[in-house]
Amino acid sequence: MQRKNNSRRSFLKNSMGALAAFTIVPRHVLGGRGFLAPSDQLTKAIIGVGGMGQGHIAYAGTRVVAICDVDKNHLSSTLAKLDKGTKTFTDYRELIQLPEVDIVHIATPPHWHGIIAADAARAGKDIWCEKPMTATIGEGKRLVEAVQQHGRIFRLNTWFRFEDNFYGMKTTVKPIKKLVESGLLGWPLKVTVSKHTGFDWKFYWVGKTNLEAMPVPAELDYDMWLGPAPYKPYNPHRVHQTFRGYWDYDGGGLGDMGQHYIDPIQYFLGKDDTSPVSVEIDAPQQHPDAVGTWRKITYTYADGCKIILDGDGSETNAAYIEGPNGKLYPGFRSDIPDLQKKLAAFPDPAPQVTDFIDAVKNRKKFALNEENGYRSCTLVNMGKVALKLGRSLQFDPVNQVFINDEGANALLFQPMRSPWII
Repeated sequence: MQRKNNSRRSFLKNSMGALAAFTIVPRHVLGGRGFLAPSDQLTKAIIGVGGMGQGHIAYAGTRVVAICDVDKNHLSSTLAKLDKGTKTFTDYRELIQLPEVDIVHIATPPHWHGIIAADAARAGKDIWCEKPMTATIGEGKRLVEAVQQHGRIFRLNTWFRFEDNFYGMKTTVKPIKKLVESGLLGWPLKVTVSKHTGFDWKFYWVGKTNLEAMPVPAELDYDMWLGPAPYKPYNPHRVHQTFRGYWDYDGGGLGDMGQHYIDPIQYFLGKDDTSPVSVEIDAPQQHPDAVGTWRKITYTYADGCKIILDGDGSETNAAYIEGPNGKLYPGFRSDIPDLQKKLAAFPDPAPQVTDFIDAVKNRKKFALNEENGYRSCTLVNMGKVALKLGRSLQFDPVNQVFINDEGANALLFQPMRSPWII
């Protein structure tokens, strides 16, 4: 299918005209004909099927009815795995207008996440979005507003706060949350995210500074791939599997793994409704286009809690969590005597809604949603801003702006090429 006029004015005119005639309401919130009973299967559409989108073609309780990608090869290879009636698009704006779609799964590069998710919310779709949630702090705020204004169910696709062993800790996050809530470690706490505590910052996600302009492959709509990002001449290292190495599209290892690692920390520290008051960096000067490496990023909350991202492995003897009264190491080892026996006397953490399909059908807020997902993504984006600028920053967690720093606040939003806007 050919992409329609790219003009935002045309898109808004067409959309508003359609909305004047009717409002798109997903099947699962309608009564009467078309009502989706709790036992019925939800429909979904996947936007971006070249990488992570492949892993979500089949998850329980859903059926793919449409896919979208700007690379025709991705579309054709994915379509071969699906029903012949699956609709294909190269422009997501056409896909999100389909009344038969309940859920939109966004698996594009991160510079697209905020725009597509907000547009999907306005089109009445529930959303499953890959991490990081948005490329900037400002986009995150706008996305939260869109999701809540339109009453959508939102899930961010990192799951460690509620299931699976948490990397080198060799346990789920639940007992860590219980330990922190028990107060046995004392307060404030320091959490160190390092290869020595089982975490890999994937510094192979760095960009190249000597890219040569090359012809755009016939199958790729490169202008649409760039979308809101600044125009840069095509080179294959910018797109698909290696895009994470460029600031315009992601943030290297911090962008790739940051929310996986940091979101569970935010959860067990009880910081889902706030942000740090400062971010300090120790890093080489970053290239304006290509993401580089860093040695250390330190976040500090108003109550003194710290999160240390150890990039160079210098924190060789650090515990994963350290408090005034004790330490916790990988494998749930601790210097607190009889820890397990002592923990047994404390209540388990509050239950979470961890079934996304159930959340959609019954209109329940998912465990990792637009609000707490925005806060953990803000940690990632605070680090990116500090790295880009090459300096430490102070942050106002209430107004969600940097304090007395015009340069940092200029990066709350990433400039977008016309016609794109969130």
